[in-house]
Amino acid sequence: MNPITVSLDQLRKYNVAGPRYTSYPPANHFTQTPEIEMAEDGPLSLYFHLPFCSTQCLYCGCTNIVTGDQSRSAEYLGYLEREMKLRATYIAPESETVQIQLGGGTPTFLLPEEIEQLGGMIRSYFPMGKTIEAGVEVDPRCLTAEKVQALRNAGFNRASLGVQDTDPVVQKTIARIQTLEKVGEANQALRESGMESINFDLIYGLPGQTIESFSQTIDDVLTLSPDRFAVYSYAHIPWIKPFQKSFEDQLPDVEIKLQLLQLAIEKLTEAGYVYIGMDHFSKPDDAMAKALNNGTLQRNFQGYSTLKGVELHGMGMSSISHFGGRYHQNHKELDAYYAALRNNELPLLRGYTMTGEDKIRYAAIMHIMCNLYIDYAQLSAEIGVDFAEYFKTDIASLNDLEADGLLHREPGGLRVTPLGRLFVRIIAMRFDSYLQNEQSKGRYSQTV
Repeated sequence: MNPITVSLDQLRKYNVAGPRYTSYPPANHFTQTPEIEMAEDGPLSLYFHLPFCSTQCLYCGCTNIVTGDQSRSAEYLGYLEREMKLRATYIAPESETVQIQLGGGTPTFLLPEEIEQLGGMIRSYFPMGKTIEAGVEVDPRCLTAEKVQALRNAGFNRASLGVQDTDPVVQKTIARIQTLEKVGEANQALRESGMESINFDLIYGLPGQTIESFSQTIDDVLTLSPDRFAVYSYAHIPWIKPFQKSFEDQLPDVEIKLQLLQLAIEKLTEAGYVYIGMDHFSKPDDAMAKALNNGTLQRNFQGYSTLKGVELHGMGMSSISHFGGRYHQNHKELDAYYAALRNNELPLLRGYTMTGEDKIRYAAIMHIMCNLYIDYAQLSAEIGVDFAEYFKTDIASLNDLEADGLLHREPGGLRVTPLGRLFVRIIAMRFDSYLQNEQSKGRYSQTV
């Protein structure tokens, strides 16, 4: 793909609030959790939320628990095993696990022996496929040689490093101090251990960031040549995370933030990375770029993943599952999570059962978000309705997006352009019936 150039005028125009489409409908529509039922035979994706962090990074909006008490991870693993045992009874015996993901929090908060213990627990309760993509989020600051080896012994073959920014001033402000040398050492250790793919997380819009400093950050991380990048927009949510108030007066204004995004897209595509869409980039030979080309890219609560059609089972506090046309979210508070499991109950807080129309629109939105095109005949056969007729009003609403070069409509389909990959949420929103009925869209993040 040629380098992508993005105009600031387009960034300004389409910087509106909208869903991230990790589910459809979005999670703010979840209410009372539906009764959990046996999943159908098929490929499984297992997510485990490990909430503990030794320190609080001030940019973070994740569900986490800050503690210096290492013993809390052992207690948590005990409850997590209880949940696995309960959840395994709803897994069809012919299913096969094809994906595993550890998120948090800080999964590498666990001791090496606990990492291996967790890997053994997963294998003992769930049927394993012959080939498994097993990823883990890694904090370079607490990664040791023993933990790297434990991850490999536990079967993990992909890692995502939280880098965020390499500028010392920005790092001090967000309480995330880690030198480029430390990141490089973690990257090298993971590479040498046999990890098949390494992702770096970056964040734009952090306090103290400038065009010059973020340009240097990108130059710095490119020297380490990760397989993928996820470049996220900083979400300022002091009403949820009060500690973010400490640097409100240091945040770049909207204009600068848009220029930071423009810079990231142009520099990474110029360096040869494929723009997958939204905030993801990968090398052309990485599994994610191949999944985009093969039409097997998927989107769920872990962002983009490489295998389509998996049943997602999330475990641990706050985790979300999606299988059998239902969403289930676990308790977000640790005490409630533990209490349910002590009662030998799945720790479910809320959820949603998809309607027939939800499933049709889910298919359309995921084709846009993941395949970046819709073949009307192909999708009509998949969803059992005449796509062009069912969505004729939605398709007709795309005139302005086509005029701005975000997509092309053809007699038999529509295709997202390379520029449109940045604004793919805007395109998907035209097929979202819930947005058409909502009074306020302010509950969502900005699309760029």
